[in-house]
Amino acid sequence: MIFLKGMLIGFAFVAPIGMQNIFVFNNALSNTTKRAVLNSLFIWFFDALFSLVAFYGIGALIIKNEMVKLAIMGIGGLLILWIGYTIIRSARAAVEFGSLQAMPLKKVILTAFVAVWGNPQALIDGTLMLGALRGDMTASQTLPFMVGVLMATASWFFGIAILFSIFRNKVSPKFLMWVNLISALIIIGYGLTLITKVAFVLF
Repeated sequence: MIFLKGMLIGFAFVAPIGMQNIFVFNNALSNTTKRAVLNSLFIWFFDALFSLVAFYGIGALIIKNEMVKLAIMGIGGLLILWIGYTIIRSARAAVEFGSLQAMPLKKVILTAFVAVWGNPQALIDGTLMLGALRGDMTASQTLPFMVGVLMATASWFFGIAILFSIFRNKVSPKFLMWVNLISALIIIGYGLTLITKVAFVLF
């Protein structure tokens, strides 16, 4: 029962449209199925690492220290702006060259890390949610719960990667360009919002 609860929480936590899902979606449309699954492994790894950190309480430091929280929001906002800029660049490249350009592996790993750990709101919300759930469990319940959470997120990320990669040949570069541009605008808007919040507090 606690395992199923973990799976339900995992799906609820990862399903809303966010930076991780945008990464997996664009990754699946830009690569072969094999490469899309490999790239998704990194987003899942960093997401799983964050879930473990948040669940077992280390992430609570972010909430308790206001200056740490502001620093993460400010740095995270800048990183999010950078992600938005790189997505716009990839959208233009897809149109200019008439083909989908696979991202180098090093850049995939860095972008996956930033998509998870560079998202301050997700860090705060995830820490609050998983930390609260941890407080309501016995020691013996924590392992099956987290196994359920991690299995749910793995199923989600790899499922999206495989599904969209299979149908990627039916997607034109122009369509991908618009997907990338809309994604970039959402991300840039979010990054600017975070930086504005920090500015209001400090100034």
